[in-house]
Amino acid sequence: MASDRLYPRYLADRLSAALSDTPVVVIHGPRQCGKTTLARAFGDSAGYSYITLDDPVALSAARADPTGFVLDLPARAILDEVQRAPALFMPIKASVDRERRPGRLILTGSANMLFVSQIADALVGRMEVMRLHPLSQDEMAGTRPRFISALFAGEFGLQRYERLGLGLVERIVAGGYPAAIRRASPSRRAAWYRDYVAALLERDVRDLVRVGTREALGRLLQFAAGRNGQLLNTADMAAACGVSRPTAGEYMSLLERLFLVDQLPAWHTNRLSRLVKAPKLYLTDTGIACALIGLMADAMWQSRSEMGPLLEAFVLQELRRQASWLEEPAVLSHFRDRDGAEVDIVVEHGRTVVGLEVKAGATVTSSDFRGLRKLRDAAGEAFIAGVILYDGEMSLGFGDRLFAVPVRAMWETV
Repeated sequence: MASDRLYPRYLADRLSAALSDTPVVVIHGPRQCGKTTLARAFGDSAGYSYITLDDPVALSAARADPTGFVLDLPARAILDEVQRAPALFMPIKASVDRERRPGRLILTGSANMLFVSQIADALVGRMEVMRLHPLSQDEMAGTRPRFISALFAGEFGLQRYERLGLGLVERIVAGGYPAAIRRASPSRRAAWYRDYVAALLERDVRDLVRVGTREALGRLLQFAAGRNGQLLNTADMAAACGVSRPTAGEYMSLLERLFLVDQLPAWHTNRLSRLVKAPKLYLTDTGIACALIGLMADAMWQSRSEMGPLLEAFVLQELRRQASWLEEPAVLSHFRDRDGAEVDIVVEHGRTVVGLEVKAGATVTSSDFRGLRKLRDAAGEAFIAGVILYDGEMSLGFGDRLFAVPVRAMWETV
């Protein structure tokens, strides 16, 4: 299969724009998602020198004399895996304050910088942070992303698509990591994901924090993989992993810092008081989730109970990846009230709202729109569209701003 260098990365436009007016740009995201490839693809042609703190000599120098290390940097530089030497950030701040020139540094990190207060505080007003995700379906296909703009334009008329069927399940299991996608068979991709998680928990956890037992952290990740899309319940996680509730909460934050799990907050409005406020929990890539629970495409295809939550997670991660390319932020959440009405994903852009329900089947009926109708009523004039994404063939309207749309429209909208 093609090298990850050949895939378009649509975050590149945002990176170029940020470097034109901002001294420091941080690209953070999970290991092996393509951060270095993206930074060097831009930096090599623009005269940036490259230093990686995965190099033990460079790391030792950065930790021994952070100020001297920063003073010796060339006029334009890429610092890779910068989270390994957080003491660099105050000298970087001082250097930027002496010479506030745009495009000085590209920093990459495999831990979420926004979880580290001294880093965020040091570079506030001096840096732009952008998250690079694993590959989206748009990037794999080389198609220009239009789905989110189509959502907020309410542009879903009558249109026929080819049903994905088993091919949709295969996409879910494959995930989005370039090195895994290059492997020739599903079993080899699953092996890559398992080895990736094991190495991440062994190496990066040690760099970030003292953990009493990495086995418990692994159990927590396995627990989360089997509960994609469920409401976050720290007590259940603690019991399943044999740790206290405070420890389970700390470990969950650590998995978020490593970009292995994400929380989807609850949507709220003053119009309704009976809304569930708990966030939902997801792994950030369905390839990892499927590998951890030992689920291959054929088995998932036979079990809609397994496919439903993982398809929801797949759609959410596609939306997160597409939203990361937008100049104006899109906020994602979920809607659930105490009467059982729910919408899997709510997308807010500016002052407008779109709701998305995800259905693993190939048919849609009017009753499937119950949650979306409630969201439409709650959001009022801000509501643009309610969409059920399903594995069918036809894009169809179901009345006032409600649509059924095949899931492949996420990367094939024209």
